[in-house]
Amino acid sequence: MSLMAQEEEVIVTIDLGRQHLQLRQGRRCLFEAAVSTAANGPGERLGSECTPRGWHVIRARIGAGCAENTVFVARRPSGEIHTPALSRKFPRRDWILTRILWLSGLEPGRNRLGAVDTMRRYIYIHGSPDDVPMGVPGSHGCIRMRNRDVMILFDLVRAGTRVLISGENP
Repeated sequence: MSLMAQEEEVIVTIDLGRQHLQLRQGRRCLFEAAVSTAANGPGERLGSECTPRGWHVIRARIGAGCAENTVFVARRPSGEIHTPALSRKFPRRDWILTRILWLSGLEPGRNRLGAVDTMRRYIYIHGSPDDVPMGVPGSHGCIRMRNRDVMILFDLVRAGTRVLISGENP
C-alpha cells in the first residue's frame, strides 16, 4: 500500500505589522506584495472600520476580465475607469478598483456571524488608485493593493482559498 503525496494547501497571509501579503504553498512563497490595511488598526466589530483578524476564506472573486482601474460600486462595475481627474472630481470616494476578493470569516464569534461578521462588513482585498500609499495603514477596513498586484493575486487564487490575517498595525 502506497501513500500518495498530497499537494500542500495554498493560503494567503496578511501581516498587519508589516503591511504585507504573501501567497504561500507550504514553505514556498508564490507571490508577495505590499498592502494597506485599516487606518483604525485591527478589529472585528461592525462599524469599526478596522481590518478583521483570524482565518478567512475567499467567498467570491469579482472582476475577472475587467480592465485595470475599473471602478466598482456595490461589487459591480460602475462603467467608469479610474483616472486622477476622476479622483479630483470625487475626492471623498473610497475607490475599489480592478478586482475584488470578498472575504468571509471562518471563526464564529471572532470574525463570523453577529456583530463581527467579515462578509457582512464587506471586507475585500481590492485594487486602489496608483497614488494611494502601500506599506502603511490607510483603508476603511479592507486590504488595499496596487492594481497590477491584485490582478496577479486574483489569477493565482480561487474561491475557497483560505486567508490568515494576523498581527497589529505598525
